[in-house]
Amino acid sequence: MDSKARDQLLQRIAAEHLFVETLQTRNSDRLDFYDVSVWGIRQALINAFEAGQKASAKQTPN
Repeated sequence: MDSKARDQLLQRIAAEHLFVETLQTRNSDRLDFYDVSVWGIRQALINAFEAGQKASAKQTPN
């Protein structure tokens, strides 16, 4: 997975589970820090982990 695809995947996970508009630093506490539920964090981590497993499986020759 190239870095652009990785960043898009991370952005999608952040938006869906953490309700974060962007992962870009905006140099403002109001814009760069969020209150996030633990279940949202958990699901985001699960999705990121599973995406890593899928990417690894695609790169491993059988």
